[in-house]
Amino acid sequence: MPSSGRDDFTWNSMSGLSVRLKPVPLQSLSELERVRLQEVAFSRLLQDYDLGCQITIPKDGQKHKKSLRRKLDSLAKEKSKEKESMPQAFGITLSQVISNDRAQKQRQELQTQREEHRDASDLVCSLLHLTSWRSTKDKELSSSNSSLSSNSETPNESPLPNTPEAPPRTCRRGGVSVDYITDLDDNQSRLLEVLQLSLPAETPSNKKKQRDKNLSLNHIFRQVPRVVESCCLYLEKHGLQTVGIFRVGSSKKRVRQLREECDQGVEVQLDEEHCVHDVAALLKEFLRDMPDPLLTRELYTAFINTMLLDHSDQEITMQLLMCLLPPCNSDTLQRLLEFLATVAAHAQDSQDRDGLEITGNKMTSLNLATVFGPNLLHKQKSLDKEFAVQSFARAEESTAIIGVVQRMINTYETLFMVPPDLQNEVLMSLLETDPDVVDYLLRRKASQHS
Repeated sequence: MPSSGRDDFTWNSMSGLSVRLKPVPLQSLSELERVRLQEVAFSRLLQDYDLGCQITIPKDGQKHKKSLRRKLDSLAKEKSKEKESMPQAFGITLSQVISNDRAQKQRQELQTQREEHRDASDLVCSLLHLTSWRSTKDKELSSSNSSLSSNSETPNESPLPNTPEAPPRTCRRGGVSVDYITDLDDNQSRLLEVLQLSLPAETPSNKKKQRDKNLSLNHIFRQVPRVVESCCLYLEKHGLQTVGIFRVGSSKKRVRQLREECDQGVEVQLDEEHCVHDVAALLKEFLRDMPDPLLTRELYTAFINTMLLDHSDQEITMQLLMCLLPPCNSDTLQRLLEFLATVAAHAQDSQDRDGLEITGNKMTSLNLATVFGPNLLHKQKSLDKEFAVQSFARAEESTAIIGVVQRMINTYETLFMVPPDLQNEVLMSLLETDPDVVDYLLRRKASQHS
């Protein structure tokens, strides 16, 4: 199936479709592809690049922590109360934050669906009642006309049909019982069927359940914590012209209040009434308080040592290291770097269309890397007692950390792109075990390219 040259990676599907691989965003890959990509990137790093350290693929600790918590919950009834009081955003693993956000979103969607179902069911019952009333009215009118034609009654004696009273709202909520549906005539049954087709779905997509045992061929949903997305959106709208953003102090009281609301699962609505520096501090606190940094402790030394490579190899190795990150880490990092690049683009003074000067925020990529570097890339403190050597090492590493994050900000657009050669290796790996899957992926790539 593959017919690749040195720089041209072309595949032919079973149906004869020719697909030339092109760079694609990391997020566009399916769950299965991303897992295989981790293996390919790991192998490539070991074979082609000497980073002078041991490299391991970071593991998402959510399952382990969750199972441990379940064991503890079974030992004490008080655990249920403690679980309710646990923070929902700050100071917990990133995967758990994502899980909490999803649970909150599902609860909101379920509540919305219930309300829509209730309103739709009310409409169904009302229309059915109206149909029944019209049928009764037609029968009464027919009977009245028949009586009038036989002169058994005068027109003045003909009783007018009374509109039946609508049932109480509490009685009309919910679906119509099966027994009641079976009593409907054909026209009413068809009406109910049409109305039921327009009702919202009662259950969420079943595709999420299928991922428990088998890796999905669908894209992984974008895993960015709600607090990170909200802060970035707010600052992109209100803070790009704020001088010294992320460096000017904030109100500790207001930041603490915002943090408490996030930890309680409240969907904080950030608007123009909030202070830019408070929201900036909230974002920094979230990243700082993560138990494991966004770039993970397992890859700390590897990222640092990329600065020792030739300039041309630095971006390639960073791309490969990105492929090793858990999806929640890489997705969150991509959103953050995109935002920081936008902030850096507004660092210098500029002019609008009318020639009026627009003050820049003075936060270049270097300044932003200096602020965010220690929050994104760090490790546990060493227990070495040689403080002088340790202090010198930390200073050297601090410079490297800033260099790594600055390089990421400047190259974020290409950093999360998967080049054709890596895709080719992923497909070759899948071809050995799942040729049918490869054919499906090729057809999907062809449709995406077109």
